[in-house]
Amino acid sequence: MTERLTAREILALLVDDATFTELPHPAGDSGPGGPLAWQGYDASRARAAQRTGEGESVVVGTASVEGTPAVLIAFEFGFLGGSLGERTGDRLEAAHAHARAHRLPVVPLIATGGSRMQEGMIALTQLQRVARQSALTRAAGLAQIAVLRDPTTGGGWATLGAGADVILALPGAQVGFAGSRVRPADADPAAYTAEAQVACGAADAVVPPAELRQVLGRWLRLLSGGADPAAAPPPAPVPFALGAHDLPDSGWEAVRRARSPRRPRARAYLDAYFGHRVALSGDRCGGADPGGMLCGFGEHQGRTVAYAAQTGTATLPSGYRTATRLIRLADRLGVPVLTLVDTPGAANGAEAERQGAGAAIAELFGAVAAARTPVTTLVIGEGGSGGALALAAPGGTWATPDAYFSVIAPEAAAAILKRPDGEIRATADQLRIRPQDLLDLGVIRGIAGPPGTLSPATRNRHKGNHDSTGHRP
Repeated sequence: MTERLTAREILALLVDDATFTELPHPAGDSGPGGPLAWQGYDASRARAAQRTGEGESVVVGTASVEGTPAVLIAFEFGFLGGSLGERTGDRLEAAHAHARAHRLPVVPLIATGGSRMQEGMIALTQLQRVARQSALTRAAGLAQIAVLRDPTTGGGWATLGAGADVILALPGAQVGFAGSRVRPADADPAAYTAEAQVACGAADAVVPPAELRQVLGRWLRLLSGGADPAAAPPPAPVPFALGAHDLPDSGWEAVRRARSPRRPRARAYLDAYFGHRVALSGDRCGGADPGGMLCGFGEHQGRTVAYAAQTGTATLPSGYRTATRLIRLADRLGVPVLTLVDTPGAANGAEAERQGAGAAIAELFGAVAAARTPVTTLVIGEGGSGGALALAAPGGTWATPDAYFSVIAPEAAAAILKRPDGEIRATADQLRIRPQDLLDLGVIRGIAGPPGTLSPATRNRHKGNHDSTGHRP
């Protein structure tokens, strides 16, 4: 377990030198004993203040992290277990109001056991207050990046933590809605850890303390670098083709190329496209598909671009839900999106059906269709049916020379049509799945060229209606 840091210690670990400025504390007094006149409550608060040097369970202020300004909310667990009370709610509300007024991202550094029992339902209703402020900040197009410390439980996890856009966690931190004293007696402690939350898709990454400042700073730079959310930014440029440069002679040749283990995959394209990038992980519904769908934000030619990239495997429902989460976040922040299509199709086993494959794909179709931010798509390998099309931008899709896109795989098409195996290759031709076929059919806008050529969008402006392959864009 990571050493439990105080509020001031976690701030000192993260913020640039001498940049932290504490926000004024909102005026408020619940009277002796608090809203419930709880006997001994005033004495408990006084002891907590003397022990920690703080007047409440949160320290709120502005600071720069790796050069990017933000509003930081640091919980002090030593003050009544970092619990949320009415005065805590005052400070959290003031923090979000300041963030919106000054267009700053919000960074909760959470260490809390939940709501304050000595204030009863008044304390519990602070969760509604916090949720309202978070929703207003979200609607303003500002990012919220949570850091989970030890422990992050109860309402603090269920609002400030799990409700954030990006969730980072310190190693070994206790994380879960149920605190250690209210869990079932036979509960597995390993299920209530930061590592477990990442594995089940409820958090994005576990980050060692020594790396936290750099990682948080990178996230803040990327998520604060979008355009005005009210105006659509320029689309992400189309990546160059990293594999074959000539076009396939037949449909089956297109399939063979796309399935070749030597063909460049998503990671190669992302490495070539971005100077640096950070990954989103998990669908926030209990699942993750890190081997089948890569999502995150990166820097391309000095600006932030979001990405969702299939890796050549059958995509799980959690992969589609993670991509949906990515696109909706990018849309809200005014960040353009790049999607890379490469899958033989959606996972279609019984477990995928139990996990809601159809609903997950439908949600992704809807997110792409509703996005106000531009979505640019490049098919870099297999484009297998609806499981691939869900990630493709209508009117904004390109393909590489070693890709294909098909209503269904040629083998499956032949089987459905009751054709012998010997007719699979002819079926591939009939389906018209080659990049040049897709271009002629109007399914894609162009065919990506090799590095060193003009990008398709630039080439179209310079050369009218022809791209480097000799086909119209």
